[in-house]
Formats: sequence, C-alpha cells, structure tokens
Amino acid sequence: MAGPIARVDLSAARTAAAVARDRGGYGAALSLLASLFFMWGFITVINNTLLPHLRSVFDLDYTQTTLIESVWFIAYFVASIPAAKLIARVGYKRALVTGLGIMALGTLGMVLASHQVSYAITLTALFVIASGITLLQVAANPYVAVVGPSESAPARLNLVQAFNSLGTTLAPLFGGYLILGRSASGNAAAGTVLTPAERLADAQSVQLPYLIVAAILVMLAVVIARFPLPAMGGADGAAAPAAKIAKTAKAERAGLSLWRHRNLVLGVPAIFIYLIAEIGVSNLFINFVAQPEIGGLTHAQAARYLFLLWGGMMVGRFVGSYLMQRQTAEAVLAGAAIGACAVMLVAAFAAGPVAMWALISVGLFHAIMFPTIFTLGIRGLGSLTEAGSGLLIMAIAGGSLVVVQGWAADRFGLQHAFLITAACELYVLFYALWGCRPGASGCRSEGA
Repeated sequence: MAGPIARVDLSAARTAAAVARDRGGYGAALSLLASLFFMWGFITVINNTLLPHLRSVFDLDYTQTTLIESVWFIAYFVASIPAAKLIARVGYKRALVTGLGIMALGTLGMVLASHQVSYAITLTALFVIASGITLLQVAANPYVAVVGPSESAPARLNLVQAFNSLGTTLAPLFGGYLILGRSASGNAAAGTVLTPAERLADAQSVQLPYLIVAAILVMLAVVIARFPLPAMGGADGAAAPAAKIAKTAKAERAGLSLWRHRNLVLGVPAIFIYLIAEIGVSNLFINFVAQPEIGGLTHAQAARYLFLLWGGMMVGRFVGSYLMQRQTAEAVLAGAAIGACAVMLVAAFAAGPVAMWALISVGLFHAIMFPTIFTLGIRGLGSLTEAGSGLLIMAIAGGSLVVVQGWAADRFGLQHAFLITAACELYVLFYALWGCRPGASGCRSEGA
C-alpha cells in the first residue's frame, strides 16, 4: 500500500523548499494553500446542508442519507494512491490545478443531477468532487507539516487548518440560504411530506450554489497555474541536486519499515475513527436539532446553528495553535478528547437546548484533532514521511462509516446514535496518552 505513495518524493524537493524558506518566500505559498484548505472545507460542509435536503427530495431514511456521505469518503480511499502517482508524474503545481479541475467537473455534475432528479448521478458527482479534494489533501497536508521546523509542525498545520474551518463555518450560511432557504423542505416542519412538484423544485434549487462554486474553483485553478509555487519539501533542505536526494531517499527507505513506527501504525486508525465522529455529528446535526424534543427548528433555521458548530472548530484551531506553543501537542489532544467525550454523552442523554448546545460545543474540541493526529503520526518518519502521509490521508475514508451511525439512528433513535461518537473520542484519548509514542522513545522525538 505504501509503495506507490512513496513515489511522491518529499525528499527530492527539500533543496527548493529550503532556498525558498531562506528567502522568506514560502509564506506567500502557504497563504495560497490556505485558500485551498478554505475551499475544500467549504465544499465538504455544503454536504451538511445538502443531506437533509436530499433526504426530503428522495424520501430517504437515515441509513440512505448517510450513505451519500459514505460515498464521499470512500473516494479518499480509492483516490489516494492514484493521486500520489499523479503528483509524482506531473508535479505538485499541475496536480493542484488538476484537483481543482476535477472538483469543478463534479460540481457541474451536481447541476446535471438536479435536472435529472437522480440519486445515482448525485452520488457519482459527489464522488468526483471528493476525488479532487483527495488529490489536494495528499499534497497540501504534508507540505504544510514539513515546510518549516518540525517542532512547530502541529501548531503550523492547526493554523492553516483554521482557514479550512473558516470555509466550514461559512458553508452552512451559504447552503442554508441558497439551498434550504429556497426550498420547500428547508422551510417545512420536521416530518412534512413533499408533493412531487415540490420535490422537483427542491432538486433544482441546488443549481445556483453549485454553479457559483464551479466558477470559483476554475478561477482558483487559474491563479495557482500562474503562481510561482515552491516545490513541496521537507525541513532540512540538503544542498544536493534533486536526483541525488531522490536516490538517497530511496536507498534509505529500502531498509526501513513504516510498521515499526507505533505513532503511525496507531495514528492511521486514530484518523479513521476521528472522522467517524466528526462526520457523524455534522451530517446528523440539522435533523437532530430540528426534532421537537431538542430544538423544534426548521432545516433552514437549524443550518444557522450548524454555522456555530463549524465556527467553534475555527475558534478551536486558533486556540489550539496558541496552546501548542506552550503545551505539548499530545497534552492538548488528550484534553480535547476528554472534553469531546463529555459533551457527546450530554448530547446523547439530555433533552432540549442542553442537548443541542452540547452537540454544538463539540466543534471546539474536535478542532485540533485531525491536524494534531496527522503531525504526531508522521513525526520521526524521516525519509518515510511521504509514505506515512499518504496512509494518514487514506484514513480519512473513515468518514464513510458514518453510514453505521445512520443505521443506529434508524434502529435505536437519532439521539442515542451519538454514543458511537463518544466511543470514538475514547480512542483519540488513548492515542494521545500512549499511541502517539514512537516506540519507547516518547512522543517528543525529532520530526521528519
């Protein structure tokens, strides 16, 4: 599994990154990459407003609804290795432009799906969009992690991920106004059955927002194509030619194994399990707070509270980046896992506004989990960093198992399904306290 991913050679580009860093030239590149983090966060969270909308249009149960998001995250597993091969073949900049083009193609597919009112075309279009995002993630996350000093990698990735959270924060307002706010299902009380004419009108309400997104993606692709983006590299910046570095790295990898690094081996399931928690909360949020015994809101009103959930993640990442300058990354991660588990238990058993606000507050604790697990997972991998990064990105496919939470919601009640989320937080706590340690040397070993 790691072989093809290893061909995306971070080591081969370390010289260029070091030169750019010496000139202070990589700051502009990180700023541009922050716009990519923003866009894929924005597009991903549009799904949170899209799912209750599609549930009404296609008359789906919770299992079928969460299957839509499962297809989205299956793309991370399917597309990660091809994405790595593509980056190795065409280079970093062209791969980013290609990823944005794939995403734009998928958004246009959503417009087609709205014309045909087709569940199958909708699933296909979302898979295409997610494949484009996968290509961006395989490149951008390790770039940010290794472009600066290894000891500040968790804080740096949390900071850039905050722009991802800015996208996820604004997306519910965008989707709530342009999708739910303009549809019959979005303004109806929970449990209302739509007429065939209303379903057709609701299906077509997604055309404008996805056309806007497609236009932005194309413009961003043009900007990146014309931008002098430094090559993706590591932190040490050797002065040897790229070909020599690549040959050396290949020789180093020959005698090493990813499976000897406990922080990576246990970090892959940590990312996988965390994604089940994050996606389960966001996907079921609108349906949860719309229930009469919880918030009694319409879907359009509930989307405004979803804005607070993702806004909490944005605030939490800025706070987490600050805390990690004073505390170890694993200590901050452990505290976040304890807090997340506590509020999810409240959401699972309380009622009314208490349960609703407990679910909203989990965003504060989830904020730092993905970037922190990612940087702890690749710490100490050296020339295996690119291969380990690919495995961690593939683990984002854990979001596909949100369908299990949908199944639990159908059989045991939507509220009790959040006990699955609470259990996921316990594994993150285990990883922070013990699993992130590379062997017996502790979690503070030198980074890649």
